[in-house]
Order: sequence, then structure tokens, then C-alpha cells
Amino acid sequence: MRDVMAKAEWVDGKVTAGAQSGQAKFNLQIPENSPAAVSLGNVILTALGRNELFTSASLALRVFPPLFNRYDGGMNFGSHIDNSIRFVKSSLGGGAPIRVRTDMSATLFLTDPADYDGGELVVEDTYGEHRVKLPAGDMILYSATSRHHVTPVTRGSRWSSFFWIQSMVRDEAARLMLFEMDKAIQGLRRQVGDNGEIVALTGLYHNLIRRWADA
Repeated sequence: MRDVMAKAEWVDGKVTAGAQSGQAKFNLQIPENSPAAVSLGNVILTALGRNELFTSASLALRVFPPLFNRYDGGMNFGSHIDNSIRFVKSSLGGGAPIRVRTDMSATLFLTDPADYDGGELVVEDTYGEHRVKLPAGDMILYSATSRHHVTPVTRGSRWSSFFWIQSMVRDEAARLMLFEMDKAIQGLRRQVGDNGEIVALTGLYHNLIRRWADA
């Protein structure tokens, strides 16, 4: 993926920023509809479709096509909150854009942490700041309602993919409970296999999804 990105065109990252976040955004980006972005995005979407942890945590209804950014020396992204709605152009051409409600944000790190200094993703919530700098190939999934920023890069270059997910379960607390419940069920299945109680719990899990999901 980095080989493709190294040969791609890069433009000012403000092209996908809102009016407020555009004032705080200083990075580069591969144009979202370029062949490189589409090809790399499909790699990510295919991998996500096979990832059980992502499926359980997000209960995704729609995934915004992945975008790709780059922070060179001195670049950063100030504190901001992502737009609540994103628009994807219809693949049919000429049709109305598809709306994606941004329930969750995702950042997939594509550069080894040893290759750059700074560039931490800092997610701010009720309990303070959480600094994230993951190995290449690892991804963080977090609430799009969170205020967050990227600290200045002081050495090297930080490359990543970022995108948003509309979950079938809009309510964040309900989504988290379902995630915890699914993890507990899977853990019990590994310990004791499928018995009547686990089948009942699995049924309860799916009935709660039926109650809460918009799909």
C-alpha cells in the first residue's frame, strides 16, 4: 500500500474538511476519487469484511470509502469533531449522493511508529486525553462524537487511512453493550462449547439487535 501511495498525487488535506475543521487541518491527502485511493480503499474494505472484531464492534451498515492522508514535518490537525453526515457519490452516475451518518471514526496506521516522531492521534473524552500511535496495519475505531487532534510530526512522515462508519445501531451505549455481550458469548463458547444457556444468550443478543438496529 505504501508503494502505491508513494507514487500517488497528493493535494491539500483541506479538500475534505468542513468550514471549522479546515482552519485547523494541515496535512496532505490523496484525492478521494483517484484510482490509487479507490484501489487501496477496496483492499481495506475487503479486509474489514473479513474481520470479526470490526464487525462485532461496529455493526456497520455503511462504511465511507477510505481516504488517505500524510503528515510531513510540522504538519498537524488541531482539535475538532468530525462532520455528522458525509456524502458518497452514487456509483450509478448522476444519482443523488448517498448519505453516511458518521457514528464511528477509524484511523488505520500505515507507517511504522519508529519511522516518525509526533503524529499521535489524541482522542479527548470525559476521562481526559488518550494518545494513540499504533504499528503499521493496526487500526483504532472510536466514537465520531469525540473531539480529537493529531499532534505535529517532528521527524519523518506519518501515512494513514481514515474513514467513518454508520452503524446499524445508532445509540452508542446500546452498541457498546452489544459488543461486550458478543465478546462474553464468544469467550464462553471457547470455554464450554455450545450449550442451552449459550444458545439462549445468543438468541437474546440477536433479539436486541432486532430491537435496536436500523437496517
